[in-house]
Amino acid sequence: VQLQASGGGLVQAGGSLRVSCAASGLTFRHYGMGWFRQAPGKEREFVASVNLGGGIRNYADSVKGRFTISRDNAKNSVYLQMSSLKPEDTAVYTCAARRGREWEYWGQGTQVTVSS
Repeated sequence: VQLQASGGGLVQAGGSLRVSCAASGLTFRHYGMGWFRQAPGKEREFVASVNLGGGIRNYADSVKGRFTISRDNAKNSVYLQMSSLKPEDTAVYTCAARRGREWEYWGQGTQVTVSS
């Protein structure tokens, strides 16, 4: 199983960015997908998740109203659209997949840096 995140970069505060995660080696439509992030010196934290069909989405309080998670089962991909970015959103963003309660598979992350 591979989960490959991409789309990170440097953006000014208040700007927008979309990160993507392409999955392979699994039946994508059978897995819930999520995004997590880890800032330097901090623990990894949950950002957002989406269920199998894309109709149920959950967000961390810190990103509600600013971030949107979506998925395209035809493309085996999950996305995180980020807007109104803040310097505290700076982190490595990683996608994950699960079929049960626990996150089974993790990808390599993509760096998002928000400058003030």
